[in-house]
Amino acid sequence: MFRFFESIIDPFRSYPMQEPPRGLGAFFWHHLRQVWPSFAALAVFSLLVALIEVAIFRYIGAIVDILNSTTPERLWAEHGGTFLWMGFVIGIARPLLNAAHDLVKNQTIAPGVTNMIRWQNHRHVLRQSISFFNNDFAGRVAAKVIQTGPALRDSAVKVIDALWFVLVYVVSALFLFLEADWRLTVPLAVWLVAYVLVMRHYIPRVARAAQVMSEARSTLTGRVTDSYTNMQTVKLFAHAEREDDYARHALTDHTTKFYTQQRFISGMSLLISFANSLLILATGALAVWLWSRGEVSVGAIALASGLVVRIINMSGWIMWELTAIFDNVGTVQDGITTIAVGHTILDREAAPALVVSGGEIRFEDVSFHYGKRGGALDHLNLTIRPGEKIGLVGPSGAGKSTLVSTFLRLYDLEGGRITIDGQDIAGVTQDSLRAAIGVVTQDTSLLHRSIRDNLKYGRPGASDEEMLAAVRRARADGFVDTLVDYRGRRGFDAHAGERGVKLSGGQRQRIAIARVLLKDAPILILDEATSALDSEAEAAIQESLTELMEGKTVIAIAHRLSTIARLDRLVVMDRGRIVETGTHAELVGRGGLYARLWHRQTGGFMDAAE
Repeated sequence: MFRFFESIIDPFRSYPMQEPPRGLGAFFWHHLRQVWPSFAALAVFSLLVALIEVAIFRYIGAIVDILNSTTPERLWAEHGGTFLWMGFVIGIARPLLNAAHDLVKNQTIAPGVTNMIRWQNHRHVLRQSISFFNNDFAGRVAAKVIQTGPALRDSAVKVIDALWFVLVYVVSALFLFLEADWRLTVPLAVWLVAYVLVMRHYIPRVARAAQVMSEARSTLTGRVTDSYTNMQTVKLFAHAEREDDYARHALTDHTTKFYTQQRFISGMSLLISFANSLLILATGALAVWLWSRGEVSVGAIALASGLVVRIINMSGWIMWELTAIFDNVGTVQDGITTIAVGHTILDREAAPALVVSGGEIRFEDVSFHYGKRGGALDHLNLTIRPGEKIGLVGPSGAGKSTLVSTFLRLYDLEGGRITIDGQDIAGVTQDSLRAAIGVVTQDTSLLHRSIRDNLKYGRPGASDEEMLAAVRRARADGFVDTLVDYRGRRGFDAHAGERGVKLSGGQRQRIAIARVLLKDAPILILDEATSALDSEAEAAIQESLTELMEGKTVIAIAHRLSTIARLDRLVVMDRGRIVETGTHAELVGRGGLYARLWHRQTGGFMDAAE
C-alpha cells in the first residue's frame, strides 16, 4: 500500500525544461500543475474528513435529543438504524478517509513534490553561467534550491488542509445553527468578520516579515558556509574571531527581523484570543436563553457548544497555519529571486553538435569587455593550425584567461566570432564544444567523490582498464594505492575531500592530467597547469604534459616562460591585443615585450648575481 502511494509521483519525471517564471503565482502553478491530480485528491479527502468531523457534532446533538424523547425499551427499536449509521461513519468511514488523506499527503505529496521541485530547480540553476555563481555564495544558492521545494509544497498542502478544512467547518456550522435557530448564527457571524479583519491586517505584514527574514537566513547560511569552505585560509590567518564577527552581524540582523515577525504573530494571537472568548460567552449565553424560552432543544445547545469550542480550537490552529503558509511563501519568494533567473549562455534552437575534423581554431575580430567600455579582448585575430601547439604569454591582465574563457564559451562574445574547423562555436551546442576540449588549470579542483569518480568524470563510459592506463601515463599510479580517506576507503575508492584538499598539489595535478588523458579530447588547454608546483614536482609532471599534448591542438598559458618556450609558436598579448607572435628564439631576437619578460625571469636574475 505504501509503495503504491509513493510511486504516484516520480520526482525525475520527464518535463519540458524552461525558465521558471518570476511571478509568485506563476511559479507555484509552474510546479503544481505537473502533479495537480494528487492535490485534487488531497482536497477531496480533506472535504470528506471535514464533513465527517462536523457530522460527529450533529450526531452528539441528535443523540441528546433522542435520549430526551424516548425510553430505554424503545431506544433500539426506534433508533437502532440511526445508531448503526453513526457507528459506520465514525468507526469505519472516518479512519479510512483519514488514512487516505494522510497517505496522499505524507507518502505521495511530501517526498514526491518536494524532490520534484528541488530536482527541476537544481537542473535549471546548474546550467547557469559561471558569472551567476561568481556573484553569489555557493552555500546560499544551494540553500535556496533546497528550501524552496518544501516551502512551496507546505504552502499548497496547508492551504488545502487548513483554509479548505476551516471553510467547510464554518459553512457547515452556520448551516447547522440556522437549522436549530437563526439567532445562533449571529455570534458566529460577528466572530467570523472580526477574525477575517484581524487576519487581513496581520497576515500581509507577517508575509513581508517572513520574506525579509528568509533573505536574512539565506545571507546567514552563505556567510557560515563561506567560512567553512575557506577554513584553511581562516586558520592560516588566525581569524576565527573575525569570522565570529562576520557571522554575528548576519545573525544579529536575522534576530532583529525574527523579533519583528514574532511581534506581528503575538499581536494577532492576542486579538484572536479575545475574539474567541467573546464567541464562547455569547453563543453559550444565547443558547441557554433560547432554551429557557423553549425555542431550542438541549441537543441544539450541545451541538452549538461543541461546534463553537471546535471552531475556537481551530482558529488558533488556522492562525498558526496561515503564519506558516506565509512564512513558506516568503521562503519561496526569496528562492525565486535566485532560481527564476534566465540563462545568459544559451544554445541556439536546433543547434548541431560540434564536429572536430582537424582542430583548426580561428579568433576573428574578437572583442569582449565583461560588459564594460573596454579592456579584456579588443578586435583580436588569431589562427591556430590543426595540431599546432601555441603558448599565450603576457603580463597579468593582458587577456589570456579571458581568451580561453570565451573559447570555452563561458561568456558570449560582444563582437567577432570563434570557429573550430570552420564552425562558429556560438552555433553549436555547449556540451559538444566542451566535450571536444580538455582543460588542465592552475587551481585544479576535484569533486568530493572517489578518485575513480574524479578520473572517469573525463569520460564516464571508460573502462577500469582505460582508467588505469591514463593513471599510468600521468605518473599517478605511484600514490593512488596509498590514499586512505576518513572512512577507511582506500585507493581509487578513497574520496578526495572538498575541492581535492586531501591530496597534495602535485597529486591533484596528476589526477587532473589523467582525467584529461582519459577524456582524450582533440583540443587541449593548459592554463597555468604547473605554476602552483615546485620545480621538482613541475619537472615530474612536465613529462606527463608532453605526452598529453601529443596529436592535439594546444593552447597553453604560463607566466613561467620556460615551461612553454619549446612550443611551436608563442603569442604575446598585452591589453587585450596580440602584439607579437613567433618562436621563442625569434621573439627573444626581436627585443620586444617577450624579450623583456624573458630577461626578467632569466637574464635579470643573472645580471643581479653578477
